[in-house]
Amino acid sequence: MRAYSELSKEELKKLEQKLFLQYEEYKAKGLKLNMARGLPSAKQLDMEADFFGILFPDSSFISEEGKDCRNYGELTGIHEARKLMGDMMEISSDNVIVFGNSSLNVMYDTVARSMILGVCGSTPWCRLDKVKFLCPVPGYDRHFAITEQFGIEMINIPMLETGPDMDLVEKYVNSDPAVKGIWCVPKYSNPGGVTYSDDTVRRFANLKPAAEDFRIFWDNAYCIHHLYDDRQEKLIEILGACEEAGNPDMVYKFCSTSKVTFPGSGLAALGTSKKNLDFIKSVITIQTIGPDKLNQLRHVRYFKDINGMREHMKKHAEILRPKFELVQKRLNEELGDLGIGKWSNPVGGYFVSFNTLPGLAKTVVGMCKDAGVVMTGAGATYPYKRDPEDSNIRIAPTFPPIEELASALDVFTLCVKLASVRKLIEA
Repeated sequence: MRAYSELSKEELKKLEQKLFLQYEEYKAKGLKLNMARGLPSAKQLDMEADFFGILFPDSSFISEEGKDCRNYGELTGIHEARKLMGDMMEISSDNVIVFGNSSLNVMYDTVARSMILGVCGSTPWCRLDKVKFLCPVPGYDRHFAITEQFGIEMINIPMLETGPDMDLVEKYVNSDPAVKGIWCVPKYSNPGGVTYSDDTVRRFANLKPAAEDFRIFWDNAYCIHHLYDDRQEKLIEILGACEEAGNPDMVYKFCSTSKVTFPGSGLAALGTSKKNLDFIKSVITIQTIGPDKLNQLRHVRYFKDINGMREHMKKHAEILRPKFELVQKRLNEELGDLGIGKWSNPVGGYFVSFNTLPGLAKTVVGMCKDAGVVMTGAGATYPYKRDPEDSNIRIAPTFPPIEELASALDVFTLCVKLASVRKLIEA
């Protein structure tokens, strides 16, 4: 079919009537489908059915270093868990603290520490007149929620095919001492699926911050979440790059096993320099007597090492790959030639980023909801939930069974068509 922009008003009106009837038919079906969050599916969670059988009453609960994991202690995590998570992040275990189940929790605490106690002896952010964060957009809504809650001013940085617009990043970071951080999802980014280019990572490493307490919040949530063995994208390791550039303390690196084992019972880790680790340890020694070492022990004995974890992720890919391929197939079939939408085609991660014609994202998401399909809220991928173009929608295909996903995509593409035709008729 021709692009909608090429149709006459009369042709658009006839098409609108046809699409509206189809939309009413879907509404009448009473669908209850959910593509709102990037949750692992039940089939993925079933893969780890044997996980909880790793430790039995007659198991050895002694770590490699002879520590009893049932007792207090080991503030930074047992050695073998630090090694496993360090290998996941491609850094030394000496640079790793293993926490509880949520990297989001660790990121929240890291911002909170900076607000209350400062960064390695600097003035606490709460005592400053202004604190700013750079936010690559579209981006991860929960990152933005953290900085918004603490009253930190957020500045949009456009995402390019190579990562954040580094000209803007350098301009803000190198000249404004109020800029204290930047949120990054550097591999298979949320929601666009972008992996930062080598040049982008090197430019990050060579920043010359006006603020001594500036930190890069490097949320490498999808570092091993590939969809294809032969199309894995590579990312330069940021801690090493920063050390080479003479900025060893500039990065906090986060990861977790939340979408590797169980979202509510995984491991989260922070990787950073010795100076940063020493400061963080001095704080958390007051906060806790130690993490859940039994859960750490379970993970290590379940995977054995990073190779076991990588093999496990291939099973996840087998489940997720058909869903992502279905998204691409349906979007191309239904919208490919119509000129009313653009979308990403990631080879890893958990999301597809979709852009409608300007001004239609909220309308499309609302229409989907009325037809029984719940999407991530329009605007969620921008700070303050304000998408200046009102065009970005995050598609999360991981959770629904593939049959439900197909139905949800039918509704979604129909809503995009109907909303777009109505906009063009009004133009």
